[in-house]
Amino acid sequence: MEDDLRKIPPVKFLLVDDKPENLLALEALLRRDGLEILQARSGVEALEILLAHEVALALLDVHMPEIDGFALAEMMRGADRTRHVPIIFVTAAAEERNRLFRGYDAGAVDFLVKPIDPRILRHKTETFFQLHRQRLELEETLRLNETFMAAVGHDLRNPLNAIVLMSEALLEKSEDPATLKIAERVRSSGRRMAGIIDDLYDLTHARRGDGIPIARVVTDALSVVRKVVSEHEPVRSGAPITIVHEGDTIGEWDAGRLAQVFSNLVANAIHHGAPGKPIEIEAKGADGELVICVKNEGVIPPDLVPVLFDPFRSGRTATSKRDGLGLGLFIVDQIVLAHGGSIVVTSNAELGTIFCVKLPKAEAPESKPSFPPRAPGATAGLDGNR
Repeated sequence: MEDDLRKIPPVKFLLVDDKPENLLALEALLRRDGLEILQARSGVEALEILLAHEVALALLDVHMPEIDGFALAEMMRGADRTRHVPIIFVTAAAEERNRLFRGYDAGAVDFLVKPIDPRILRHKTETFFQLHRQRLELEETLRLNETFMAAVGHDLRNPLNAIVLMSEALLEKSEDPATLKIAERVRSSGRRMAGIIDDLYDLTHARRGDGIPIARVVTDALSVVRKVVSEHEPVRSGAPITIVHEGDTIGEWDAGRLAQVFSNLVANAIHHGAPGKPIEIEAKGADGELVICVKNEGVIPPDLVPVLFDPFRSGRTATSKRDGLGLGLFIVDQIVLAHGGSIVVTSNAELGTIFCVKLPKAEAPESKPSFPPRAPGATAGLDGNR
């Protein structure tokens, strides 16, 4: 890993000035290991460089023909790619300071007055150099971790599949009760391990900002919910799980991903709801939208609500049992977001816990193929691994 980290690309600074001698002087003062200096002699040239390079800092001369430093800063702030690039203005005269308020309005972080003191220049730019360097190192470390996770997950699948297949063969051929019991436990554990690997893959996609991949097909969400309930009923003791529906429940969704969502929510209700109390699922379809709510008796402790959607942050109470990595609700949230939907959770002593998923029936024309991960604590919910 250390060898790979040494391959991190250099930090890039952009210097913009219409006088070549000023550019040479600034480059000489800023030169250091790990830093690449990009030079532009006009605002137009600077914009072309910014389209091709990611820079950690831009030093802009105030006075330039055609596009001056202020106008260039405003253009940078108006583009998504350059909106967050720190800007330091360089001005030739102290009286220009009054005009620099316009620069601050455009997003500048500081200014320098010529002649520039080398020590001040180094101190003011060093922070941006170090912050960007640390970000590049963190990105490289995360990339290596994701590669390692993918490789380990791939290597684990083959022996894990063999274990599951052999346990299923024992269940089919053996008549010994003790053997059947052991085989069923092996199969159950193997499937749970496979689910954990899948969650780690999904986490990798979400953390990279790719969103969780989905494949939309015409799907009856009610049929998906019924199948999920039928799979969970054998382990359910007490009152049955009831399903009520109203309106059209057909839309364009990823059926497998929807099953993943509702399987997690039903498992939450079974494991964390009041024992023996009813679980209700309500599906309502309307024009262009479907809302499915899972309700169980029991209340989420208020102090757990802010972290329920955070990966690896278990929402379990002190007495509950943890069965996984704490990724259940995080993955559910990302799947719903990938469909352009939303999640709302209500939990109190009067109503119990109601977990509602709202989904558009078709992909919006302006929607993107993937969605960035939700900010931690942005939505409250009930995690299957709490």
